[in-house]
Amino acid sequence: MTYQRRSKDQLAARVAQDIFDGAVVNLGIGQPTLVANHLPAGREVILQSENGILGMGPAPAEGQEDYDLINAGKQPVTLLKGGAFFHHADSFAMMRGGHLDICVLGAFQVSATGDLANWSTGEPGAIPAVGGAMDLAIGARQTWVMMDLLTKQGASKLVSQCTYPLTGIGCVKRVYSDLATLECTPQGLKLIDTVDGLTHAELEKLVGLPIAAA
Repeated sequence: MTYQRRSKDQLAARVAQDIFDGAVVNLGIGQPTLVANHLPAGREVILQSENGILGMGPAPAEGQEDYDLINAGKQPVTLLKGGAFFHHADSFAMMRGGHLDICVLGAFQVSATGDLANWSTGEPGAIPAVGGAMDLAIGARQTWVMMDLLTKQGASKLVSQCTYPLTGIGCVKRVYSDLATLECTPQGLKLIDTVDGLTHAELEKLVGLPIAAA
């Protein structure tokens, strides 16, 4: 196989490419926060954070961090002109009320039909950390997942049925990974694109599931 995985920044840029002008978007903790740094110039995207921010900009330059202005992952952020911050109860009302066009979340597993498991591996002693993931997964008009396609052990995170505790059922519309972009449908996975050099057949072998052609 002669293909190159997308770096975290390349993956973030791939997600950013598909966010439409005027969208209100929540970027989940972890890799999804990088999307803010790759939004195309001239495209207005209003970023929301569940701890109570609307109108976030990219990460601040080194030395310009303000730790009174942070996202839900406790990372320093910037605020664009017209941005605002407010009580987190108002933020959750936005999330639950269907006011977000897109949320981008990380995941431990995603099923072919769009079930999401991203808050616990179910291991004994694991600390529950669902946060606002359930509210986002169900409340946003579109839920996208951004993740590595395979675990460190080489197992696919795309599965026929999630074995980890569920965050939401049938909520994921797209999966953006380091190797491919796929759509989750009631009929199963559908290919959007792969990295150069990775064939459809090779991707199906890695995932272990049938994938409809683009």
